[in-house]
Amino acid sequence: MQNTPKGLRLHIGIFGRRNSGKSSLINALTYQDVSIVSEIPGTTTDPVERAMEFLPIGPVVFIDTAGLDDVGALGKKRIKKSLQVIDRVDIALLVNDSTLWNAFEESLLAEFQDKQIPVIVVFNKSDTDLPDEEVEKKLASAMIKSVRTSVFKNEGISELRDILVSSVPEKFIKSPQIIGDLVKPGDIVVLVLPIDKEAPKGRIILPQVQTLRELLDTGVISIVSRETELDVALKTLNKPPALVVTDSQAFSEVSKMVPEEVLLTSFSILYSRAKGDLRAFMEGAKSIKNLQPGDKILISESCAHHPIGEDIGRIKIPRWLEAYVGGKLNFTTIQGHDFPEDIQDYKLAIQCGSCVSNRREILTRIARCKAAKVHITNYGLAVAFIKGIFDRATKVFHGAS
Repeated sequence: MQNTPKGLRLHIGIFGRRNSGKSSLINALTYQDVSIVSEIPGTTTDPVERAMEFLPIGPVVFIDTAGLDDVGALGKKRIKKSLQVIDRVDIALLVNDSTLWNAFEESLLAEFQDKQIPVIVVFNKSDTDLPDEEVEKKLASAMIKSVRTSVFKNEGISELRDILVSSVPEKFIKSPQIIGDLVKPGDIVVLVLPIDKEAPKGRIILPQVQTLRELLDTGVISIVSRETELDVALKTLNKPPALVVTDSQAFSEVSKMVPEEVLLTSFSILYSRAKGDLRAFMEGAKSIKNLQPGDKILISESCAHHPIGEDIGRIKIPRWLEAYVGGKLNFTTIQGHDFPEDIQDYKLAIQCGSCVSNRREILTRIARCKAAKVHITNYGLAVAFIKGIFDRATKVFHGAS
């Protein structure tokens, strides 16, 4: 894994009106021609992402968006795509061309503040027009950072970089670990990696890679095995492992082979904490006991993979849930960054492990479900509850931060 996955990078979104200089600004910040620059308003259509190293922050993703004042039927679709980006940004840059500041900017600013997203107002093109000083004073009194820039004259860019560095949210810096704080150096951890159709030949999937890397960084002795060789692997150890981590799909088989006194969990459950809110997801899993035939269930997959064979989200979990409730349920499956605006009719939302999503996006989804009074959980916790090993699968987190 040569490059940091996007899900672990700081996400910086650039928003504003058409032709306010957003694309020019992102090119100046990244020292690259990431976005097409044109005098014609609306050149940027879909969000444009650029992953890079932004020192001293480290790995980041810059996201250039279409102008939020776009017009027409196609413009409305562009705006919708741009607004979706807000759900996953850790820092927002609100770009203004210094000539007009009114209710449009105020409403956008209010949305960032409502979602507790650090925002930096960038008064661009300040070489030709200066921003209204009263607006600058109002922003300063509200403790909102602002900066004057001119991409054409390369003015204010260094100052903007400095402000970006100082605006990194503490929640991002202190985001939960995957597994490193659950074990200690010298411990033995067994990782159970079933090899199925969704594990590409010659590779293992991202959650398993990242978990293994964190164990190595912690100084843990890692034993890797398929479920078919797990019994032999456990018998070769001269002492019980501190923890066994399995793919959620193999919970039933693995739980029978691992002694009760040995802690057991899954990669997906580890990610429920690292990428979301463990408590909220646990409460969501417990709500499965209240489901009734006919209820609507939302299945949310972060990656846009092509379903293969016995797909966990589309085939196995729906089948297991229907067997649990004793009747048919109504499932809706979504992929990528799409998430329904109206979710109040759903009884439960089930999020995948979210290995390719950043934590901000998943926390936003949890908040939206909470506001709509809809329970939300994730694949691993749902499977553990259905299979009757929920308490055992979450015991490892007792006392963890």
